[in-house]
Amino acid sequence: MPFDKDVLTTGEVAKICQVAPRTVSKWFDSGALKGYRIPGSKDRRIPVAQLMKFMKAHGIPFDGIMSGRTRVLVVDDEREVVDVLQKVLTEQANYEVRVATNGFAAGIECERFKPHVLLLDVHLGNDQDAKEVAKLVRTEDELAITKIIAMSGKLSDPQLQGLRGNGFDAFLKKPFQVRQVVESIENVTSLVH
Repeated sequence: MPFDKDVLTTGEVAKICQVAPRTVSKWFDSGALKGYRIPGSKDRRIPVAQLMKFMKAHGIPFDGIMSGRTRVLVVDDEREVVDVLQKVLTEQANYEVRVATNGFAAGIECERFKPHVLLLDVHLGNDQDAKEVAKLVRTEDELAITKIIAMSGKLSDPQLQGLRGNGFDAFLKKPFQVRQVVESIENVTSLVH
C-alpha cells in the first residue's frame, strides 16, 4: 500500500504487519503503538510515522509497505539528466517519478512525495547539498523506508563504495545505462520486500 495518506486504520496496519486487526488493537491499547481514537467512536487511527517507528523497534519486516508503484525522486542539477531519467523511468519501468534540481527542492519533495528511492547526485550544488538531503532522509521517521542511490561521474569506485557508510544504500557511476538504473532501484527496493 503506497502511503498516499498520513494516517492508517487498524485494518490497514494489520495488512502491512501481516497480523490480525485484533492484534493491532492490543498494541494500540497497551500503548506500544501510538495513535489516537476518533472522537465519539472506538475506531483507532495510527499515524504512518508511528507505525514506521513501531515496526523498526520490533523488527517487523517492511514487506507489506512496498506495493503499488515504486516512487522515485531524481535529484540532480543537470536538467537533461533529470528529464531523461524521469521520462524513461516513468514510461519503461512504470515508476512514479518526481524530480528536483537543488537541495531545497529535494527536501520539499522528500517530505511531500515520500519516495521509496532517491537517486541523488552527490555533487549537487556545492557538494554539501547532497549530504544535507541524505541526512534529512536518514533522520525523518516518515522516510525510514527510503533508499538512497548516489550518482556521480567524478568519484572513483572506492570513493563511491565509501558512501555506503554515509547513509547511501547503493551507487551509480555516470554515465550509466537506463538498465543499470532500473537494476539498482530493483536491488535496493528488494531489500524492503
